[in-house]
Amino acid sequence: MSKQIKDLKNSLKQLNEQQLIEEVEKLRRELFSLKLAVVSSPPKDTMQFSKLRKNIARTLTYLRDKQDQKMVEEVK
Repeated sequence: MSKQIKDLKNSLKQLNEQQLIEEVEKLRRELFSLKLAVVSSPPKDTMQFSKLRKNIARTLTYLRDKQDQKMVEEVK
């Protein structure tokens, strides 16, 4: 696993639920902008699409984990 991914995972663990939601929105806007940019000119790095999608999935996974932990704590 690359250092960038480890750093991203560590930073995502530190965020609260609202910050994770904002991060997902930011990443989705970035992906949308990238898709629009492709219409006008070919992308220089085609891997950006898959990297962004994976980062969105990672962020959503951490968000889901936070929500699950919150539900477990409420049940106790």
